[in-house]
Amino acid sequence: MHLAQVNVSRLLAPLPSPGSAGFVTASGPVEAEGAAAPGFVWRTHVTVPAGRRTHPFSWDLGDSAGLVVNLSVWESLEALDRFVHDGLHREALRRRREWFARHPEPTSALWWVPVGRRPRMPDAAERLRHLREHGPTAYAFTARHPWPAPGDGEGPAGAAAPAARGAV
Repeated sequence: MHLAQVNVSRLLAPLPSPGSAGFVTASGPVEAEGAAAPGFVWRTHVTVPAGRRTHPFSWDLGDSAGLVVNLSVWESLEALDRFVHDGLHREALRRRREWFARHPEPTSALWWVPVGRRPRMPDAAERLRHLREHGPTAYAFTARHPWPAPGDGEGPAGAAAPAARGAV
Protein backbone atom coordinates (compact mmCIF):
# COMPACT_ATOMS: atom_id res chain seq x y z
CA MET A 1 0.00 0.00 0.00
CA HIS A 2 0.99 3.61 -0.57
CA LEU A 3 -0.04 6.68 1.40
CA ALA A 4 -2.23 9.34 -0.20
CA GLN A 5 -2.35 12.82 1.28
CA VAL A 6 -4.37 15.92 0.57
CA ASN A 7 -3.60 19.35 1.95
CA VAL A 8 -5.84 22.40 1.56
CA SER A 9 -4.65 25.94 2.26
CA ARG A 10 -6.85 29.06 2.19
CA LEU A 11 -5.07 31.95 0.50
CA LEU A 12 -4.90 35.36 2.16
CA ALA A 13 -4.30 37.02 -1.23
CA PRO A 14 -5.22 35.84 -4.73
CA LEU A 15 -2.73 34.24 -7.10
CA PRO A 16 -0.94 36.10 -8.55
CA SER A 17 -0.74 39.20 -6.39
CA PRO A 18 1.93 40.94 -4.31
CA GLY A 19 0.52 39.26 -1.18
CA SER A 20 1.11 35.78 -2.61
CA ALA A 21 4.40 36.49 -4.41
CA GLY A 22 6.52 34.79 -1.73
CA PHE A 23 4.44 31.63 -1.99
CA VAL A 24 4.62 31.63 -5.79
CA THR A 25 8.40 32.07 -5.65
CA ALA A 26 8.86 29.29 -3.08
CA SER A 27 6.46 26.77 -4.59
CA GLY A 28 8.50 25.80 -7.66
CA PRO A 29 11.67 24.81 -5.77
CA VAL A 30 9.61 23.09 -3.04
CA GLU A 31 7.71 21.05 -5.66
CA ALA A 32 10.96 20.08 -7.40
CA GLU A 33 12.52 18.99 -4.10
CA GLY A 34 9.41 16.95 -3.29
CA ALA A 35 9.44 15.21 -6.67
CA ALA A 36 13.05 14.17 -6.05
CA ALA A 37 12.47 13.10 -2.43
CA PRO A 38 12.95 9.45 -1.47
CA GLY A 39 9.56 7.77 -1.27
CA PHE A 40 7.74 10.27 -3.49
CA VAL A 41 5.37 8.58 -5.96
CA TRP A 42 3.04 11.14 -7.55
CA ARG A 43 1.58 14.62 -7.09
CA THR A 44 -0.94 17.01 -8.54
CA HIS A 45 -2.19 20.36 -7.36
CA VAL A 46 -4.84 22.89 -8.21
CA THR A 47 -5.71 26.44 -7.28
CA VAL A 48 -9.39 27.12 -6.67
CA PRO A 49 -10.11 30.84 -7.10
CA ALA A 50 -12.58 32.62 -4.83
CA GLY A 51 -16.07 32.42 -6.29
CA ARG A 52 -15.52 29.14 -8.15
CA ARG A 53 -18.28 26.80 -7.04
CA THR A 54 -17.76 23.83 -9.36
CA HIS A 55 -14.54 22.34 -7.93
CA PRO A 56 -14.66 19.37 -5.51
CA PHE A 57 -13.16 21.62 -2.80
CA SER A 58 -15.41 24.66 -3.40
CA TRP A 59 -17.18 23.91 -0.10
CA ASP A 60 -13.97 24.86 1.74
CA LEU A 61 -13.41 28.30 0.18
CA GLY A 62 -15.13 30.28 2.94
CA ASP A 63 -14.26 33.95 2.58
CA SER A 64 -10.69 33.21 1.44
CA ALA A 65 -8.98 34.57 -1.67
CA GLY A 66 -8.90 31.00 -2.99
CA LEU A 67 -7.51 27.58 -2.18
CA VAL A 68 -4.32 25.74 -2.96
CA VAL A 69 -4.98 21.98 -2.94
CA ASN A 70 -2.11 19.48 -3.06
CA LEU A 71 -2.77 15.79 -3.59
CA SER A 72 0.15 13.37 -3.49
CA VAL A 73 1.09 9.73 -3.00
CA TRP A 74 4.07 8.51 -0.98
CA GLU A 75 5.60 5.11 -0.28
CA SER A 76 5.22 5.61 3.48
CA LEU A 77 4.32 8.04 6.23
CA GLU A 78 8.02 8.32 7.06
CA ALA A 79 8.82 9.47 3.51
CA LEU A 80 6.07 12.09 3.58
CA ASP A 81 7.13 13.24 7.05
CA ARG A 82 10.77 13.67 5.95
CA PHE A 83 9.73 15.84 3.01
CA VAL A 84 7.26 17.95 5.02
CA HIS A 85 9.59 18.68 7.93
CA ASP A 86 12.97 18.97 6.19
CA GLY A 87 14.55 21.18 3.55
CA LEU A 88 12.71 23.78 1.52
CA HIS A 89 9.25 22.63 2.60
CA ARG A 90 10.15 23.21 6.23
CA GLU A 91 11.28 26.73 5.35
CA ALA A 92 7.98 27.34 3.55
CA LEU A 93 6.03 25.98 6.54
CA ARG A 94 7.68 28.58 8.72
CA ARG A 95 6.31 31.30 6.42
CA ARG A 96 2.83 29.84 5.84
CA ARG A 97 1.04 32.49 7.96
CA GLU A 98 2.22 35.11 5.44
CA TRP A 99 0.25 33.39 2.69
CA PHE A 100 -2.48 31.23 4.22
CA ALA A 101 -5.31 31.72 6.71
CA ARG A 102 -5.51 29.60 9.83
CA HIS A 103 -8.03 26.78 9.71
CA PRO A 104 -9.96 25.82 12.84
CA GLU A 105 -10.25 22.29 11.43
CA PRO A 106 -7.78 19.79 9.90
CA THR A 107 -6.22 20.90 6.61
CA SER A 108 -4.69 17.54 5.68
CA ALA A 109 -6.01 14.03 5.40
CA LEU A 110 -4.14 10.78 4.82
CA TRP A 111 -5.38 7.39 3.64
CA TRP A 112 -3.97 4.19 2.18
CA VAL A 113 -4.26 3.40 -1.53
CA PRO A 114 -3.18 0.35 -3.52
CA VAL A 115 0.22 0.68 -5.18
CA GLY A 116 -0.30 2.26 -8.59
CA ARG A 117 -3.54 4.06 -7.74
CA ARG A 118 -3.70 7.81 -8.21
CA PRO A 119 -6.47 9.33 -6.12
CA ARG A 120 -8.71 11.98 -7.64
CA MET A 121 -9.74 15.34 -6.22
CA PRO A 122 -13.36 14.30 -5.49
CA ASP A 123 -12.09 11.36 -3.40
CA ALA A 124 -9.63 13.63 -1.59
CA ALA A 125 -12.41 16.13 -0.80
CA GLU A 126 -14.55 13.30 0.58
CA ARG A 127 -11.68 12.04 2.76
CA LEU A 128 -10.99 15.49 4.22
CA ARG A 129 -14.68 16.05 4.94
CA HIS A 130 -14.89 12.65 6.62
CA LEU A 131 -11.87 13.44 8.81
CA ARG A 132 -13.37 16.76 9.86
CA GLU A 133 -16.72 15.16 10.71
CA HIS A 134 -15.54 11.91 12.34
CA GLY A 135 -11.93 12.38 13.42
CA PRO A 136 -9.17 9.93 12.49
CA THR A 137 -10.38 6.57 11.18
CA ALA A 138 -9.05 4.00 8.74
CA TYR A 139 -10.90 5.95 6.02
CA ALA A 140 -9.06 9.24 6.70
CA PHE A 141 -6.48 10.02 9.35
CA THR A 142 -3.69 12.45 10.27
CA ALA A 143 0.06 12.14 10.75
CA ARG A 144 -0.44 12.73 14.47
CA HIS A 145 -3.05 9.96 14.61
CA PRO A 146 -1.96 7.51 11.90
CA TRP A 147 -3.80 4.36 10.96
CA PRO A 148 -1.95 1.24 9.84
CA ALA A 149 -2.14 0.14 6.25
CA PRO A 150 -4.67 -2.64 5.67
CA GLY A 151 -3.07 -5.92 6.65
CA ASP A 152 -0.66 -4.23 9.09
CA GLY A 153 -2.96 -4.52 12.11
CA GLU A 154 -6.25 -3.21 13.39
CA GLY A 155 -7.31 0.05 14.97
CA PRO A 156 -5.26 3.19 15.45
CA ALA A 157 -1.56 2.92 14.84
CA GLY A 158 0.38 2.15 17.96
CA ALA A 159 3.96 1.22 18.68
CA ALA A 160 4.33 -0.59 15.36
CA ALA A 161 3.20 2.44 13.37
CA PRO A 162 5.62 5.08 12.12
CA ALA A 163 5.95 8.02 14.48
CA ALA A 164 5.35 11.39 12.87
CA ARG A 165 7.34 14.42 13.99
CA GLY A 166 4.46 16.81 13.42
CA ALA A 167 1.18 17.37 11.68
CA VAL A 168 1.29 16.91 7.94
